[in-house]
Amino acid sequence: MARSTFSGPILSGSNRFGPIRDVGYTDLAQNIDMNFANTGGNGTAGYAGGNGQFVNGNLIPNTNAVVYTNSSSVYPPTAATITADATTTVYRGAVFYLPTGSQINDFFVDIGTGITGGSTITAGVVNIGNQFNGTQYGSVTLTATTNVLVAGRYSTTFTGAQLTAIQATTADFTNPTGVVEPATFSQVVMTLVITGTGTPAPTTGTLYLTVRYTQPDGNIGTTTAYPYGNFD
Repeated sequence: MARSTFSGPILSGSNRFGPIRDVGYTDLAQNIDMNFANTGGNGTAGYAGGNGQFVNGNLIPNTNAVVYTNSSSVYPPTAATITADATTTVYRGAVFYLPTGSQINDFFVDIGTGITGGSTITAGVVNIGNQFNGTQYGSVTLTATTNVLVAGRYSTTFTGAQLTAIQATTADFTNPTGVVEPATFSQVVMTLVITGTGTPAPTTGTLYLTVRYTQPDGNIGTTTAYPYGNFD
């Protein structure tokens, strides 16, 4: 089985030119599996971050990740601050880096085994945006019983504004490596907000987060913008 990595979008079809052009974009996905019982720390399977620290699962295994402050011009980009654990609210989450202008197709928020904490958990929500605890792209309310966020797949619903926002992701931060191309990246931040009493930090349970998206084709332009439909 082969593996290939491309720097541009992947299109496939049987007729690339003319009025019966039938090519389509490949649906892409990034995901992370978070295990709140993990005690191995940064760089271990299922690592779920911690107080003030979000994670990225795209490197495998999970590692500490930077949520950047939104700016398409500031270089080097600056890290955003993740709100620290408090007596009523705790934040955990993941960040996914996407090509600028990507069209987001869907999100999956899955709890494999119920999430519990050392203190009392009364509610949970996963907010989805392009910054810490943002909701530009959606919000998913989790079912809570006595000190448990219940296992299951949670559907994502969108407002009109959110549907508009996911059609093309924004340039959220400049390339931190200093490389010219790509000059900017988008970021999708999925923030788990747990509320309760006695600092309700999660200690057991698994959370699976996925973003599905399509990478834009910057080579074809539009009917009004260069390169005016260059399909090569």
